[in-house]
Amino acid sequence: MDITLILVVLTAIISVYAWSNPTFLDKWILSPFLVAKRQEYYRFLTSGFLHADWMHLLFNMFAFFSFGQLVQGSFEQIFGFEGSLWRYLMLYLGGIIVSDIPTYFRHRRDPDYRSLGASGGVASVIFSGILFQPIGGIHIFPIPFSIPGFIFGFLYLGYSYYMGRRSGDNINHDAHFYGALYGVVLTLFFIPQIGPYFIQQIQQYLF
Repeated sequence: MDITLILVVLTAIISVYAWSNPTFLDKWILSPFLVAKRQEYYRFLTSGFLHADWMHLLFNMFAFFSFGQLVQGSFEQIFGFEGSLWRYLMLYLGGIIVSDIPTYFRHRRDPDYRSLGASGGVASVIFSGILFQPIGGIHIFPIPFSIPGFIFGFLYLGYSYYMGRRSGDNINHDAHFYGALYGVVLTLFFIPQIGPYFIQQIQQYLF
């Protein structure tokens, strides 16, 4: 069972449906103010299945599918199907939830703040994948050459920081940072030996 593909299709269907149904969108989007006022904690998770537009959806799902295949396969090799399934879901869905917690505390008294997107979960999977293949080549359109995974990670976080400072959309760009941290910590917790392997690969690449 390709859980990554299932999550991608499910997210796409829900996102597209929400674009034509504002009531549904308002019910599922992350509103820290309403979470605090009404205890609607489900929004931490449901907001991860919503996206602002086609560009936002395609970017997130392309990154998630690309790295998700790597991480899902690596988990299955180590833990088997059943053991990998709950760990993988904990990585992705947990990344969505955990990465929104700092946003909640920052904006819980702001009734106008809204955010959406799977960015935290995607970042968790991306940085978990980078631990498995830190120097593996990654292609970013329209750059005509590949770059090592760990360099892509720095660029990804840099872009997220820039967009988070200037953007006025509903996309929670700051979730990339917290999602990335969660993904690294959780993967190291599940597979401690991946840490020395990652460092060894970086040292061989640089020196």
